[in-house]
Amino acid sequence: MTLAHLDAVRLVLIIPAVAAAVLALLPGYRVSARVNSAAALATFLVAASLFYHRPPAGLYLQIDDLSVVFIVLGAFVGFTTSLFSGSYIAHEVETDRLTPVRLRFYHAMYQVLMFAMNLALASNNLGLMWVAIELATLTTVAMVGIYGTHEAIEAAWKYFILGSVGIALALFGTILVYVAAEPVIGQGLQSMVWTVVMTRAAAFDPALLNVAFVFLLLGYGTKVGLAPLHAWLPDAHAEGPTPISAVLSGLLLNVALYALLRFKMLLTANHAALAPGPLLVTMGLVSLIFAAFMLYRRRDIKRMFAYSSIEHMGIIAFAFGMGGPLANFAGLLHMTMHSLTKSGIFFVVGHIAQVKGSQRIADIRGLTVTHPLLGWSLVVGTMAIAGLPPFGIFSSEFLVVSSTFARAPLLAIPLVFGILVAFGALLLRVQGMAFGEPSPGNAPERASNLPMFAHFGLVLMAGLYFPPLMTTWFLHVARMLG
Repeated sequence: MTLAHLDAVRLVLIIPAVAAAVLALLPGYRVSARVNSAAALATFLVAASLFYHRPPAGLYLQIDDLSVVFIVLGAFVGFTTSLFSGSYIAHEVETDRLTPVRLRFYHAMYQVLMFAMNLALASNNLGLMWVAIELATLTTVAMVGIYGTHEAIEAAWKYFILGSVGIALALFGTILVYVAAEPVIGQGLQSMVWTVVMTRAAAFDPALLNVAFVFLLLGYGTKVGLAPLHAWLPDAHAEGPTPISAVLSGLLLNVALYALLRFKMLLTANHAALAPGPLLVTMGLVSLIFAAFMLYRRRDIKRMFAYSSIEHMGIIAFAFGMGGPLANFAGLLHMTMHSLTKSGIFFVVGHIAQVKGSQRIADIRGLTVTHPLLGWSLVVGTMAIAGLPPFGIFSSEFLVVSSTFARAPLLAIPLVFGILVAFGALLLRVQGMAFGEPSPGNAPERASNLPMFAHFGLVLMAGLYFPPLMTTWFLHVARMLG
């Protein structure tokens, strides 16, 4: 491994770790917001360099094509969200919702979260990945409750309790994988190293792997937000700062999904173990249909889009559960498009809540009249997340549905049904917010719109023209997933 390779792999961890320590000491929100964005930009640039360098795996860190997709996507969303956070947090400070101490804590925890997610994605050790996801969970728990209100503290505790149950189940599943690996590989660190475990997985005890995957699916599935393990997610979105909602939907759910995909690959390598696909398909369909109907009952705009995240994570889990190159490609594409679109929507929603002074849907009316840019941005974002052409989610959903029709036509019926139900709910809710009779609370808009334009622009471009280089890359990763 060359020095350049060592630097590239380690810098995606070192930059946010150092930035977190620095931000914990900076009192002014303008300076700290700029430092936060600069650190996130540096992390993204280093992450992008991993496309061109493929360092060999070590005992603790490894970078392959799958992890690069997640790291680069996460670093990009982390950077754009930090830009959005600058203008959003300025309003929160000016309205005294965040004290100087909490502001320093917020920015420091933002970079700790970036560090934890990158560590999970770059880990070559089962236990280290678990520790990193646990650190990311504890960090977001603290950020959800940062306002200190009764509702925020309640949401943070709910997230902490359910997340702790999920991570405990994932730990037990991880231990069982080690128990299965130890007789074949031997005691010690080697039985925890992904690259070693994958080469010997065919000789593992399939019964232990089966039990392990059930615990891992329940544990990491809680982090993914799959129903019925989703209960923490709507509250965390609704009560925490909106940049954290963007990070939760655009990044943290993907990290837990990444862990599940790694273990799915492990079971697939052992032909005597159960097929993980049907379990993912079942939980994906349950999540999709459940969230689609729950969208009709939402009265809070952030909770509504939180259930939309559950819906789309269900579609992604379904696609990866179906497996095969086309379905896996569709799952990767849908994951990417959802991360970009949903975080872009939360950029819009955060500023809408500030100018209207409320997150209640009943208080948000006639945005295209009172705040045309925000109103039409909400319309565009909703069209994109609902899967209308020419946006990228239309392409990914079309691929998921068409691959399902080709291999399991009966499964396509509940899949399409759930997508259509969710589409109707989003259309119903957003119509009044965008085009209804204007509501009071029309504060002037002071938003940084560049992150929103960047996300929606990329999603639109992906729907019209997906670069051949990215198509080749995604196809290669899809074949890796089996």
